[in-house]
Amino acid sequence: MTAIATTPTGSPAAEKPPLSTRIRRNPAPYLLALAGSAWLLVLFVIPLISGLAVSLMTGNPEDGYTFTWNFGVYGQLFGPAATTPYLLFLWRGVWYGLVATIVTIVIGYPMAYFIAFRVRPQWKNALLLLVMLSFLVSFIIRTDMWAFLLSDQGPILSGLRGLHLIGTDIHVLGTPAAVIGGLAYNDLAFMVLPIYVALERIDPRLIEASADLYGKKSATFFHTVLPLTRSGIFAGILLVFIDSAGDPVSPSLLGGTHTYTIGQAIQDAYLTNQQYNVAAALSTVLMIVLGVILFLYARIAGTDNIEDLV
Repeated sequence: MTAIATTPTGSPAAEKPPLSTRIRRNPAPYLLALAGSAWLLVLFVIPLISGLAVSLMTGNPEDGYTFTWNFGVYGQLFGPAATTPYLLFLWRGVWYGLVATIVTIVIGYPMAYFIAFRVRPQWKNALLLLVMLSFLVSFIIRTDMWAFLLSDQGPILSGLRGLHLIGTDIHVLGTPAAVIGGLAYNDLAFMVLPIYVALERIDPRLIEASADLYGKKSATFFHTVLPLTRSGIFAGILLVFIDSAGDPVSPSLLGGTHTYTIGQAIQDAYLTNQQYNVAAALSTVLMIVLGVILFLYARIAGTDNIEDLV
């Protein structure tokens, strides 16, 4: 006896019509996908391939660059004979970005939770506006003001010294803490907003059901709320980690010689030294490293409900 394939509802599985038929019946999703694909092609795929091609060139700004399949540039930059410790700069940038991402989660999740569940509806938009308020000011100006606050003559250290809580030998600028703090400050909204959206999508009846089953608030949070906001956390990590790991501005304004990162190395190679192939090679390696890290995170944490944020 031959078994009949059925759908989850129990009816026989219908054969999927060909792609051309589906496009004629409902072209809107495919047109929208075409626009999005074109956007990614023009602004992501082509620049990525162009950067890889530039990294394989040899030459100089005066005589021009020629495509020579120069894969040896990667060995010169990251191999044992490298004269500049680009591996250290890469590790430092990734580490700062990772720590800054963790800081934004620790600070941003309670903020998003408070706005979503502890604030009256009429106040939510106002608080979200306050979260986004810093984006009305230029990124460089925000970072420069952060440098002023953390300077030796700034209000924070001056106030603490006036209260005799710290000595004159305490400095913040030029340290990894200042760089990580600036990265987290500049990207905090990128973590708060996706988590808030994920929290807003939670059905309140799930939390009520947990309370009816005598679940403690901590158990409700860790077993119900937190898993349902996984998509928001993942989206926030994508936005914050990618942006902060390659940021050249915060380390330049808040750091020192011992906080030099891969983002600064890429910026100096492009703008100062005009070594376009070197800058392209460093950018390519950085993108590959970030891609591998995020891929492994997605495999471990899962992204089944990431489409909920779309």
